[in-house]
Amino acid sequence: MNRGALDGVRVLDLSRVLAGPWAGQMLADLGADVVKVERPRKGDDTRAWGPPWLANQDGEPTGESAYYLCANRNKRSVTVDLSSPEGQDVIRRLAMESDVVIENFKVGGLVQYGLDYESLKAANPRLVYCSITGFGQTGPYAARPGYDFLVQGMGGLMSITGQPDGAEGSGPIKVGVAVTDVMTGLYATVAILAALAHREKSGEGQHIDLALLDVQIAYLANQASNFLVGNAVPQRMGNAHPNIVPYQDFPTADGYMIIAVGNDFQFAKLCQVLGHAAWAEDVRFVTNAQRVANREALVALIREATVKRTTDEWIAAMESVGVPCGPINTLDRVFADEHVRHREMQVGVPHPVAGMVPLVANPIRMSGSPVAYRSSPPTLGQHTDEVLQDWLQLTTADLHGLRDRKAI
Repeated sequence: MNRGALDGVRVLDLSRVLAGPWAGQMLADLGADVVKVERPRKGDDTRAWGPPWLANQDGEPTGESAYYLCANRNKRSVTVDLSSPEGQDVIRRLAMESDVVIENFKVGGLVQYGLDYESLKAANPRLVYCSITGFGQTGPYAARPGYDFLVQGMGGLMSITGQPDGAEGSGPIKVGVAVTDVMTGLYATVAILAALAHREKSGEGQHIDLALLDVQIAYLANQASNFLVGNAVPQRMGNAHPNIVPYQDFPTADGYMIIAVGNDFQFAKLCQVLGHAAWAEDVRFVTNAQRVANREALVALIREATVKRTTDEWIAAMESVGVPCGPINTLDRVFADEHVRHREMQVGVPHPVAGMVPLVANPIRMSGSPVAYRSSPPTLGQHTDEVLQDWLQLTTADLHGLRDRKAI
């Protein structure tokens, strides 16, 4: 069976919650052998972040939270007590057999255990060591704990998300998913792959310092560039776009739809569909720059037109002439959508307790080394014996001894 592009790469995942586990899952999806280290009896914090819980075959809750399931497939779970000297030695030995370590402890938190980068590098100079924190390894905020919601506020995202001042429901709003955690996981994945490529040429590993706040600022993209170039502070605009018009939601006879016009040709087609071809020749709206300058007038005109037909009717009409548009779907409609189903964005993976667990698929499509769904998110400590025998060649007696002394 094709084991993926990263077959043979060993990853020791000491992280918990979302950003680190997301990176670990991405590497695991690409074929790496990812070992997730968890606390005995409790495990990753997110195991308790429910409901909802995965149900077993009798419909009873398994204790596996949906939150935990979203970021931990294709991994093996090992339980080790880091407060135990013997447990620390187990982690150290596992790190010696690893290509990558991912951790999201507080800055300096692993020094006391001898599991920080400098300590592990001395014994394994080829190690790629990725540290994920709220604010980075250096700087005045380095010691602070970091959380996605907090960083969405501090990093400016909430200042541009939500209805504008004076509008109904105005005020800053966080994004509806922990997007900074997810983006940090993706940046971590890119950095780890780059560090592995560098190691192939240099023979040396390196330390990766990733901060949620840095990532949050980096993915502000055009909004940050608008500020740096235009020297004007972006404001909340609801669903409108600061640089393109019309590019937002519009009311219909039975709800709302999105119109996303990206150029003047598409705008002309939109005007034809709306029954107002003359708008495309109006001096206020001929170019995108003019439409941005006259945003309020144009949006008001379009709103008056779109309420006359249903969402489905408008979408059919606009798609027929190449105007980008679409519905605002709830998640039940997302996973029922024929295109989403064709793309197989929902997968079922065998689970040792539930029989089968439904998961969101990885969106990466690779022709030569495709993503494989080898295993479900592991139960707590499911692979402790297997991994310690596989990576460290421990005997059954060794395992019994460690377990008796509560190191694993």
